[in-house]
Amino acid sequence: MNEMLNGLELTRKLIAFNTINPPGRERPCAEYIGELLRRSGFAINYSEYDTDRTNLVARLPATAVTRKALVFSGHIDTVPLGRAPWSVAPFEGEVHSGKLYGRGTSDMKSGVAASILAALNLAKLSERKADIVLVISAGEENGCEGVLHLAKQPELLGDCGAMIVAEPTDNRPMVGHKGALWLDLAFSGVTAHGSMPEQGDNAIYKACDGIQALRAFDFGMEAHPVMGGATLNVGTMQAGMNINSVPDSAHVSVDIRTTVGQTNAGVRDQLVKALGPQVKIGTLTDMDHVYTDPQDPWMQKVFAVCEGLFGEAPKIETAAYFSDASVLKPAYGDPPTVILGPGAMSMAHQTDEYCEIDKIDACIEAFTAIGKDYLG
Repeated sequence: MNEMLNGLELTRKLIAFNTINPPGRERPCAEYIGELLRRSGFAINYSEYDTDRTNLVARLPATAVTRKALVFSGHIDTVPLGRAPWSVAPFEGEVHSGKLYGRGTSDMKSGVAASILAALNLAKLSERKADIVLVISAGEENGCEGVLHLAKQPELLGDCGAMIVAEPTDNRPMVGHKGALWLDLAFSGVTAHGSMPEQGDNAIYKACDGIQALRAFDFGMEAHPVMGGATLNVGTMQAGMNINSVPDSAHVSVDIRTTVGQTNAGVRDQLVKALGPQVKIGTLTDMDHVYTDPQDPWMQKVFAVCEGLFGEAPKIETAAYFSDASVLKPAYGDPPTVILGPGAMSMAHQTDEYCEIDKIDACIEAFTAIGKDYLG
């Protein structure tokens, strides 16, 4: 195994592993990364939550411990290719005009590669005042399943004093992201022949009443100055089996994005009151928001590194998507957390996904500088 890989080469090797989720099958990719890190002195632990659904936790001990670990977080599963045809081979890492193409290049194998190579750079330091930990997860794309499994193993995760989540941000440091609460609303009725609807109870009508209540729903709070306000979207509706029957069930899916000052549990309680007893609410995804005060001393150092490398002071901003930080940040006791990665935010989940190669190299440099400051 070549230990002198650069950002382009390592990202190409990672995207060559087909880790489309479902089914995921992240084990070969996790083992490749584990062996690369093991050869540089990292202790390697694998943790599976299902067959071939493999998480990796790699740790390099400090030379003299004075603070909690620096943690790099990234996931190695990707979303499917989609129905639209690709103009490039999605797993071969084609390079065109300074861009690396393939599924996962931006979301987020370039970020994983940058984390690995920065960690290998930091491993060469003669003095390290904290452990270096990489949490490489499976199953992020369908609800952070991998890290939810790891959160039940605190002895494996260890401690954390600061965390870098290498999701795609175009190398802009994000201080957090909104939470995601996905709900299934189940409405029940009574079936009857379509010619005698008065003998039934139409579940679609109940669902429509529920949707109207959702359109008028008020979260009851002001928008956060950085993260903005909470949002609610009705994504799907499924009801009825045939045209000539009164439907006795209807399901509506709702995507809610929560913000600072809210909890997902609290918003769910609000919806229970707003919709009343006519609906049963099931939770599909429950990921709370992530936020670190921009004035946090470590976050200020991250901003300073980014300003020095990229030539302008970063804006205080948050990401729209959720990440493994929703689980890891509370599991680690709420350490300061930055979301920062070389991937293009606009390319996540897209056909012909790509990442600009120079951004991978710049991210490795940023991660290494942030790490040197923290460890030294």
